Amino acid sequence: MTARETALNQDTTAEVLLQRARDMIPFLKEHAARTQLERQVPKETVARMQEAGFFRVLQPRRWGGYEMDPQVFFEIQMALAEGCMSTAWIYGVIAVHNWQIALFDLKAQEDVWQKDTRVLIASSYMPVGKVEPVEGGFKLSGHWAFSSGCDHCDWAFLGGVVPPSADNPEPDYRTFLLPKRDYKVMDTWHTFGLQGTGSNDIVVAEAFVPEYRTHRSLDGFQGTNPGIDSRVVPLYKIPFGQLFPRAVSSSTIGATQGAIDAYLKVASKRVGTNDGTKTAADPQAQMAVARAQALVDQLKMKLSATFDQLMSDAREGRATDIGKRIQYRYESAAVPEACLNEVLELQKVCGGRAIFIDSPLQRFVLDILAGRAHVANNPYKFGCNYGGVQLGVENNDIFL
Repeated sequence: MTARETALNQDTTAEVLLQRARDMIPFLKEHAARTQLERQVPKETVARMQEAGFFRVLQPRRWGGYEMDPQVFFEIQMALAEGCMSTAWIYGVIAVHNWQIALFDLKAQEDVWQKDTRVLIASSYMPVGKVEPVEGGFKLSGHWAFSSGCDHCDWAFLGGVVPPSADNPEPDYRTFLLPKRDYKVMDTWHTFGLQGTGSNDIVVAEAFVPEYRTHRSLDGFQGTNPGIDSRVVPLYKIPFGQLFPRAVSSSTIGATQGAIDAYLKVASKRVGTNDGTKTAADPQAQMAVARAQALVDQLKMKLSATFDQLMSDAREGRATDIGKRIQYRYESAAVPEACLNEVLELQKVCGGRAIFIDSPLQRFVLDILAGRAHVANNPYKFGCNYGGVQLGVENNDIFL
């Protein structure tokens, strides 16, 4: 760390971090159009987040991190999303990796952070990699899509399944950790929303991954991770399947607040060109604002309460009830669709100006719609599992 970063660390509290995030909102709004056009969060924006200490919130203390509760991480993400959802999206995805690597063998952590604790990790967890067991580890090949913010990262988590063997007859889903020299980034990200996430493809051709640079999904589910901190620090005892999905759904909450603010800025002064009616006096407009704001407040309270419970369980050494984990998984997946429904109502009552490409409201609508497309944000899949379990059907999800 630099001397300035060391000084920032010494004075850092959750309140300070959140204020830094809120102070960044005007900057993010100012650069949102550029971020969209360049299909990548600008390097100076990432540098500002680095300097502010945002990526250290979930990072282990042994590597200069703060080891703060996840609620702080999500508060920062939602604040950033009020200015630019693409920025908040890559923050959520990349910063949560600084949590996951604490689940890995310490040697893997040393590979990433021994020389520079600011190094960032990208990901694509799709289990599409071809995995071949070899002495000391695995050969990995494949083509992964949707690696958000990968151009800002020097390492990547990539998904793959170790084929069954006599010793391990069940398919073994793992996350493989690779340095940038072992993969290529393909510029494929041309989308209608979340353009700034730069979620490009990653291609690997027969890279060797040592055993210690892999993480078994089953360990994440059972809490049997090899990471030294995962045995003693409550933060790293939270099930992986509870934390990561929220990292790809919670930015939509902040973006909904950003959409409300963008709408109020226009609608509070707008007068209809046909009949001279003030939008502020329109009952439909009033109701759309009320519903959207109430939703944001409700989702924030539920998010906080969920992680209050998960952290309480971790601190007390309790395994969170599997029924609760199934419920939380569904509630996370349901967030983007609920947000999308409300911002669409704002779009409908904003008038003709809202259909123009340079409308801030339109950007939020399309970004939330794009976020809803993430596989972890499909409420029907996880809702059916949640409802089915209550009806007596066997749980079909181990990513909990």
